[in-house]
Amino acid sequence: MITAIRATSRTLADFLQAEFEADPDLGGSFAGGGTMRVYLNTPAEMTGSRHGLSVWLYRVTRDESTLNRPPERISPTRTRPAPLPVRLHYLIAPITGSTAADAPETEQVILGKALQALNDHPQLTGVDLKDDFAGTRAIVTARFEALTTDELGRVWDALDTSYRTSVSYEVTVVDIEAPVREQTGPPVRIPVLDPAVTVGGGST
Repeated sequence: MITAIRATSRTLADFLQAEFEADPDLGGSFAGGGTMRVYLNTPAEMTGSRHGLSVWLYRVTRDESTLNRPPERISPTRTRPAPLPVRLHYLIAPITGSTAADAPETEQVILGKALQALNDHPQLTGVDLKDDFAGTRAIVTARFEALTTDELGRVWDALDTSYRTSVSYEVTVVDIEAPVREQTGPPVRIPVLDPAVTVGGGST
């Protein structure tokens, strides 16, 4: 589906939001009247009333290992093109927007909770799926991506904002499918048995 990227982002963000709300140390900030939430905005956009955790999709790459899957045969004469498999890369950064002395400590607790939640539950399926993935058999798999300081620094340079403690997660594999659009393929040849030959080798 063409909405697979959005559905993946929404699934990831809603899962983390629920984890924060259920946490005894962070629930007061993320649940009910709390001022923090999980956003899909860039860290640079986490201003004003946007505080909490930025889960920003900063890179999309092709999955080379499954790129050359064959078309799916719909009928003896028609096929559907294989979907485009992609890997999604998210920058996860806690931003409280606070100038309080304990703001860095709070951000470290938020980041630690995000790491713990995705480490304990790296595959999101079933009721965890949101948006257009809800009710499907999709599997959203998140993997901690160890980037160097230079690699992370380049991402923050592109944002044109000050570097903040953050981590990267890779989510795989997401299939991008267009609306049903079949292609005419070569017909399947079905051998015609000689009516004079019977199964078992006998003949009449």
